[in-house]
Amino acid sequence: MTADAAPTRVALLGSTGSIGRQTLEVLGAARDRFRVIALAAGSDHQTLSRQAAQTTPRAIAMADPEAARRVELPVGAVLERGGDALSRLAVRDDVDMVIVATGGIVSLVPVLAALDAGKIVATANKETLVAGGHLVMPRAHALAARAAMAGGSPALADPLAWLRPIDSEHSAIWQCLAGEDLDTVSRLILTASGGPFLGRSVDALASVTPADALAHPTWSMGGKISIDSATLMNKGLEVIEAHWLYDVAYPRIDVVIHPQSLVHSLVEFVDGSLKAQLGLPDMRIPIQYALTYPRRVAGPAPRLDLAVHGKLHFQSVEPGSFPALATARAAGEQGPWATAALIAADEVAVRRFLDGDLPLPGIWEMAQDAVARFGGAAGEPDLAALLSLDAEVRAWASDASYRSAG
Repeated sequence: MTADAAPTRVALLGSTGSIGRQTLEVLGAARDRFRVIALAAGSDHQTLSRQAAQTTPRAIAMADPEAARRVELPVGAVLERGGDALSRLAVRDDVDMVIVATGGIVSLVPVLAALDAGKIVATANKETLVAGGHLVMPRAHALAARAAMAGGSPALADPLAWLRPIDSEHSAIWQCLAGEDLDTVSRLILTASGGPFLGRSVDALASVTPADALAHPTWSMGGKISIDSATLMNKGLEVIEAHWLYDVAYPRIDVVIHPQSLVHSLVEFVDGSLKAQLGLPDMRIPIQYALTYPRRVAGPAPRLDLAVHGKLHFQSVEPGSFPALATARAAGEQGPWATAALIAADEVAVRRFLDGDLPLPGIWEMAQDAVARFGGAAGEPDLAALLSLDAEVRAWASDASYRSAG
């Protein structure tokens, strides 16, 4: 960035969660490059008030009406209210980049609005691609084609310059593909730590507790992603995301167990070469790459010393060892109705497991049942259909009478 270049103006949706807080840390370390224009959160008005005091945004939104009344606004800032508040922040004329760290299908609405308005979107939201990849990626490709015709920055002629993944595995693949021809890619290889239950039989998981499942061996994450990591559902969702991001068929997307979580993913090329991206398990690295692409700049994340860590281990995913991964892959092959049902059911099932209302195997059983019940419609759902399907699946999955699939 040159001395006279204007900073990138950012709207951060989901600023009080784990990804949101780390994003603000990255933005704070590069104040000359970024200006926070808008912040949005759910109900944590105290954290949002502190963040607003530090970043002085022009606009704030809170999903919880009571929390919104208690948030402390910086001088001159406006409080956006209503169900479309996130979209209004995303399409502001003074916003260049929208960072999506919120969960749920509702986040797909501001993502589509931002892309339609020609904004760059960096997203950690799974539903963006798992449920809405067929809606999102054509928009990213259209923006890239428009940028190529305009003759501007060559980097913007890449769809991933417009829809940027904030995820360690997808950031790794994205970095490995830099400068490469997609026609020369043989396989994408996603790495998985294996979570806290690596090596246990599926039958032994019926009695595990939420505390057991939350004890991830390498990453420090929120409850939902920690449980998805324990079941490997998160890896199945990432397989679906990889299919949409890189336009690679499912049979060419593999998963390998790597307990150290230092190799974040790999790309195999047709000549047999492998490229991998390595780093400590620190989300600030993929966050920063998404924000500063195509440049690399110094950041707050610590450095990886390979001599200190020593050996790297890899092993295959044994058939039947992680049913959630197989369920997600099958849903991806079936299509967007199935993947939308899958991710909605998974979120409810994880919540019920954390509440003590469902055993761990009930998570993938519920996901399998949701795909079977709701995933068979023909064609591709539009946004309204996705929102309706999500609500229907959540209502079904929340029914207290549900105990097992079938």
